[in-house]
Amino acid sequence: MSDIRSYAYIALGGNLNFRDVLPQATLASAISELAAGPSRLRGVSRFFRTPCFPAGAGPDYVNAVVHIETTLSPDALLQELHRIEASHARQREQRWGMRTLDLDLIDLGSNVLPDKERYDRWRTLPLEAQMQEVPEQLILPHPRVQDRAFVLVPLCDIAPDWCHPVLNKTAAELLETLPKAEIEAVIPIN
Repeated sequence: MSDIRSYAYIALGGNLNFRDVLPQATLASAISELAAGPSRLRGVSRFFRTPCFPAGAGPDYVNAVVHIETTLSPDALLQELHRIEASHARQREQRWGMRTLDLDLIDLGSNVLPDKERYDRWRTLPLEAQMQEVPEQLILPHPRVQDRAFVLVPLCDIAPDWCHPVLNKTAAELLETLPKAEIEAVIPIN
């Protein structure tokens, strides 16, 4: 940990029960763990119900985004997110598979990691390759944020002016580029 504070945005999602706990309660529990850890909670979006991807592949997801302030390094924050996922029985058996909890680091201090060239490779990776390949290191900002209504809708709920550090567009501007049907499929729960 350093003394330098950075702001981060984390997307949360889940569509499987954890023991007898529904996904919405699992997300709430994960948010409580984030708030009790080394980072300070700055904002929480509403919870949203979103269709499973690909359509019909499983139960709908519950999604949200949180804004935190942290002194953790990118790798240390990622380890903390993985610890919280594990405490909620997250299994990493299938890429983009169903899960009890998924915590994706969207942005940390507007860093581009590991570098712009590798970031651009992951951002422009064809869908078929995205479904198979897993990066060996943390990629920031999250290379799919601009493509996902289930992230951008909750992000806009708390930070519509968040600016993508590579694309130089706000969350609201990125959301406007997505198909209307995808946006409308992200429905607030509360």
